Amino acid sequence: MSVAAPSITVRIDDPLPGRRTSEPVFFTIPGHLAAPLRYARTAAGETVLLQRVDTRSGAEATTFVAIVDIEGSLTLTLGEAAPAEAATGIRMLEGRESDCFVRLETGAFDLELCSGKAEGLGSSKWGIRHFRGLNDGFELLPSGNNAIGGFYGPFFTPENGLINPPEHTKVEIEIVERGALLHHYRMHGLIPDGLLDELKGKRFVIDWLFFHKAPFFQRKYTVDPFQTVINGRSVTNKITVGDEFEGGPGHLVFDRFAAYGGTRYRAGDPYAGLLVDMVRETVADSANTGPKFEEFRAELSDIEAAHWDLYWRLFCAWEKVLDESEIRERLARVRAAAHVKADLTERAWTITDAPVDVSATPHETIFPGPASKTVEYDSASGRAMVWWTSQPSGAFQIVQRRQSGWVNWGSNGENECPELPVGVDIKTAYGPFAKNWTEVADRLETPLVVQVG
Repeated sequence: MSVAAPSITVRIDDPLPGRRTSEPVFFTIPGHLAAPLRYARTAAGETVLLQRVDTRSGAEATTFVAIVDIEGSLTLTLGEAAPAEAATGIRMLEGRESDCFVRLETGAFDLELCSGKAEGLGSSKWGIRHFRGLNDGFELLPSGNNAIGGFYGPFFTPENGLINPPEHTKVEIEIVERGALLHHYRMHGLIPDGLLDELKGKRFVIDWLFFHKAPFFQRKYTVDPFQTVINGRSVTNKITVGDEFEGGPGHLVFDRFAAYGGTRYRAGDPYAGLLVDMVRETVADSANTGPKFEEFRAELSDIEAAHWDLYWRLFCAWEKVLDESEIRERLARVRAAAHVKADLTERAWTITDAPVDVSATPHETIFPGPASKTVEYDSASGRAMVWWTSQPSGAFQIVQRRQSGWVNWGSNGENECPELPVGVDIKTAYGPFAKNWTEVADRLETPLVVQVG
């Protein structure tokens, strides 16, 4: 039974200097309060809306989320229940993609979360397939053929004969929380079986949290326990998370990359070049005569103009373009050569405090070392995407390919070796943050301190 709101104050302190705007904060009070929305008031008499977080509440305690502006400290006093019509928060809009699960206008972003179609095409990926910042109106994924939030290695690697899970799987999406201030969605998926027995029958769960007006969203990847070998290294419960962006041929959404405290990286991607060479060889001399192979051969007649996903799909067991034995034999040769080339001393490590112009490097690709706070930004407009992970990823692959306009942030090292521990929290902020991205990253990392009195 719901009880009247007790006389409770909540003190919120920011351990960092400066001002935070539209910052989500969670707190739990004793007692069961059933109303989905409630008011609180600041010491200055301003009204703050609270949303009850059902999955964190029970018979003896109730958890709320608030979106606050704070500089230093803030005190809230719990008030009366708020009517549903009083809330102006996250809005749901009509989706554009056929597999759209929900399109949200959060007050900071217009984004579309899709469940995927498993058709093996860029347009069939699950994840965030459209993303537009409301502060600048700029769309980071206009075509719907790329996505934010896919995860790849070690399951979707040449060693397992599978590529691009957002293209080759669907997800079921569960509504965990849906209110004015917080939407929480949970994806459930089954990874298709590839070539490696130890990676068969694995399931994954991805939690997505979106907040009203907040300049970031949050996610977490959970995968059934696994252990395998990728790039000659043991991989236990580490994955590659990949965020893609597209500006169109000749246009980069982001043209710089930096890691917090300085960037340590190697430039160039020998594996990519070897894979392209094998695509050429396969198209030219494979004994395969099946109709699907002929379809791919035609699409790859101009390799330079072909979509990068076609290279991967040619060697994907799911696609059945080639038989399994040919996939194994050809990719074994690519991997053996890539293992050697990746570690030749001719590709020296670069250590720099300056942002990296990735498109000016060989293969328009760099492999930075460990970091928990990173950024990609556009030097002309100042728009930036900032990532914080609750544990560092051991390596990254950053691509800013001007010819196609494709940009990538991936938590893997060379030869598709995954480096992000399963189960970490990822916060991703977007806005005009190029000049102050380190402060934004610090705020993503450092939560507000809450005391309930």
